[in-house]
Amino acid sequence: MPAPSQSFSERMIGAALLNIETYEAIEADETATLQAAGVVAMVALCGAVGAWNIGPMGALGSALSAVGGWLVWAGITYVVGDKIFGATATWGEVLRTLGFAQSPGVLLLLGIVPVLGWGVSLVVAIWILIAGFIGIRQALDISNGKTFLTIIIGGLIYGALQSIF
Repeated sequence: MPAPSQSFSERMIGAALLNIETYEAIEADETATLQAAGVVAMVALCGAVGAWNIGPMGALGSALSAVGGWLVWAGITYVVGDKIFGATATWGEVLRTLGFAQSPGVLLLLGIVPVLGWGVSLVVAIWILIAGFIGIRQALDISNGKTFLTIIIGGLIYGALQSIF
């Protein structure tokens, strides 16, 4: 298992490489919450630059929604996992692992390249989805099946909230 003193960039790389030990170390390190927020902010910035073709206000909106979405998604995931599936986690553990699960999102910066934009976005979205699955499973300490159901139920709740607000 990597030491909790693993550097920020080493944690981002480990999370992007879907390294379970990295996710376990992030989950356990209460001081990594600020680092997870840094990952989300960095990915939001890369996504905003990559989406610059939608204009500065669209890019800013995209960045702000990424940060807000991270907080809300982690909260919903925590509540669903804890209350429905009896997970053993804190909101902070889910917040940290889901923050680092967004590490592949730095590649969204390549979205500014016209030919690469949509392809990179698709690959990164799938990559983040897989990393998020691992992050949720490791944070909540639940089975693959319960993780899948947590994501489905949480996604339905998140979608319902988005349609209301």
